[in-house]
Amino acid sequence: MSQLKKYYDKEVVPKLIEIFKYNNVMQVPKLEKIVLNMGLGASINNNKLLDSGLAELKIISGQQPVITRAKKSIAAFKLRKGMPIGCMVTLRNTRMYDFYNRLVNISLARVRDFRGLSPKAFDGLGNYSLGIKEQIIFPEIEYDAIDKINGLNITIVNTAKNNNEGKELLKLLGMPFRN
Repeated sequence: MSQLKKYYDKEVVPKLIEIFKYNNVMQVPKLEKIVLNMGLGASINNNKLLDSGLAELKIISGQQPVITRAKKSIAAFKLRKGMPIGCMVTLRNTRMYDFYNRLVNISLARVRDFRGLSPKAFDGLGNYSLGIKEQIIFPEIEYDAIDKINGLNITIVNTAKNNNEGKELLKLLGMPFRN
């Protein structure tokens, strides 16, 4: 079991029960999954970018990514239905907690001019999405080995019923929100 999961069980659950007055431990929100998505639209012209993007996402997540394909053709972008345009990974259980711990404690601290994350990026059900402009904030990525700087979308899905519960859960797990 990861350190963050132990911390969640021992520290976060009692605090959430105290704050929201839950009757049962099963009502307490918990992390369900983390989805990492990397759009590689430039790989339409250069297949090598897709391979490097897959390799980088595999290094960041510790899990093999899935190639996402175009759902429909768009002539203006020279895009045909079924062409590979990105990759994604869904993390659960121990890998999810390990990634969250690395994201909050190591990677976000390496973002240039970091002032905290926006507290407005919740979807109404407590799930949080954030975009990272450069994949080089992760210490696993070697700066010299990358072909192109890519962005990364991270969605943290939890079992909260509303934004307040989701925000409090992430705050107690160490997410640095702006004031």
